[in-house]
Amino acid sequence: MTSLDNSAQPFGSRNLFGSSQELLFGGLPTFMRRHYSRELADVDIAVVGVPCDLATSFRPGARFGPSAIRKASIDMAWWDKQFFWDFNPFNRLAIVDYGDIQYEYGNPADMVEKTQRQVAEILKHGSEVLCLGGDHFISLPVIRAHADVHGPLSLVHFDAHTDTDSHGNTYDHGSMFYHAVEEGIVDPERSVQIGIRTEYDKNTDRFVVLSAPWVHDHGTVATIEEIRRVVAHNKAYLTFDIDCLDPAFAPGTGTPVVGGLSSAQALAIMRGLTEINFIGMDVVEVAPAYDTSSITAFAAAQLTLEYLCLKAFSRIDIV
Repeated sequence: MTSLDNSAQPFGSRNLFGSSQELLFGGLPTFMRRHYSRELADVDIAVVGVPCDLATSFRPGARFGPSAIRKASIDMAWWDKQFFWDFNPFNRLAIVDYGDIQYEYGNPADMVEKTQRQVAEILKHGSEVLCLGGDHFISLPVIRAHADVHGPLSLVHFDAHTDTDSHGNTYDHGSMFYHAVEEGIVDPERSVQIGIRTEYDKNTDRFVVLSAPWVHDHGTVATIEEIRRVVAHNKAYLTFDIDCLDPAFAPGTGTPVVGGLSSAQALAIMRGLTEINFIGMDVVEVAPAYDTSSITAFAAAQLTLEYLCLKAFSRIDIV
């Protein structure tokens, strides 16, 4: 491949495996420098952006989250082996950047329909989905599409908020898991919420809640053990609202709450979930306008990378 080809690797290369060696400060910002494609033959995971923040209740701006996470991820794309895992997930998994969901801005219903349909199309091809939000409401259509394939799911939910309030039966970024339970697509008795540090509502009672103070007091090892106990062998969907992290580690978000998890705690917990049968993930609520030196976007990109390592952990290394 010529140097000119290398400068456009996400679009010019057809190789779905391996890491990019492009300049970190140049090139085209696809997620982790993965090939940009909507061709899903032999693809293990498709990364999909959902740039919508029409359901936010406080500071807007998460519509710019997917692009911020993609840009931050470039710094991690060239690593030959990932720290802690000692392997390169891109040698084990074929991953593409599928691009963003296109919808009529100002029309939340259109976003819901388009997102659910596109995710369902990806799943129909046998690929898994990693979604970049967007505010947290985008999880609802994504989970609907997964539940159509897998049935009711366990939810492993990192957040400062429970997002289970009906809010008068409205649809927003604080009510989607109320609706998910009501629709029967999430099994709350086999679901766990981690990092919560805001008021609980009555609908939260059916979930296992590991509050931020609980995690601080009991530690990451106990947190991992409790998540494993609750989820057991169920198929699980992982959703990570970046405001689970304390604002010291993730200021660039719409509804920050002090007293949250550190980046180190979140990474340690993620790395301990190798026994969970995850079938999909999203990371949401990155709002780069409020970020400081892109640290929120870097945290989100690292969390997605940890998820890819979780998925690659059981694969036979082809190197």
